[in-house]
Amino acid sequence: MQTQTLTIALSKGRIFQDTLPLLEQAGIVPLDDPVASRKLILDTNLAHVKVVVIRAADVPTYVQYGAADLGVAGKDVLMEGGSSELYEPLDLNIARCRLMVAAPKQPRPIHGRLRIATKYVNIARDYYATKGEQVEIIKLYGAMELAPLVGLADRIVDLVETGNTLKANGLEPTETIAHISSRLVVNKAAMKMKHEPIKRLIAQLRDAVSAAKAA
Repeated sequence: MQTQTLTIALSKGRIFQDTLPLLEQAGIVPLDDPVASRKLILDTNLAHVKVVVIRAADVPTYVQYGAADLGVAGKDVLMEGGSSELYEPLDLNIARCRLMVAAPKQPRPIHGRLRIATKYVNIARDYYATKGEQVEIIKLYGAMELAPLVGLADRIVDLVETGNTLKANGLEPTETIAHISSRLVVNKAAMKMKHEPIKRLIAQLRDAVSAAKAA
C-alpha cells in the first residue's frame, strides 16, 4: 500500500524555528534550511512529507482549501481570520505571548469615540463590542506604538511578549484580550481521507509538546 503524502504549511520566523524541534521529535526534518533556501516547497527526510513555507496569515487559508493538509498558525491569526472550517487538535505551546490593549502612560484627552490602531480589526471590534463600547478602528500593518505618539489613535491592540517596546515608547499594557500560542490546524477533508498518518503525526507532536513542557 502506497504511503499517503502529507503537506505541512509553516511560516518563516519564530514559529518555524519553534516548530522544527517538535517535528524532529516526530521524525520529520526538512532537507533545506528555510532561512538560507529560496525554495517555497521543502523536501524532508521522509519522501511522503513536504513543508510549504508561506506568510503566517496565509497558513489557515492554505489548509482550509486543501493546498496543505496541516499547518501551524498563531491563535491570533486564527481568531482574526476565523477558523471554523479547520480542525484545531493541538496547542503546540510555542511562540507564546499575549494579545493586549495598550495605552499611553500619559494619555491625551479623548473627544468622541475611542480610536484603536491595530492590524487585528475583527478581534478589536468584537472585543469592544462585548464591552458595549463603540470605537473607531484604524487598520495599520506595523509600528503600532507610533500611532498614539502622533495622535493617530488613543489605544493600540497588538501582541505583547516582553512589553519592552511598549515601555520604550511611553505605552503600557492595560487589558489582556487573549493568551496566544501556536496551534496545529488540520484540513477537514484530509482528516477523513488521510486519517491514519495525520492521527499518528498529531500523537507524535502531542508527545513532543509534553516532553518540552516536562524539560
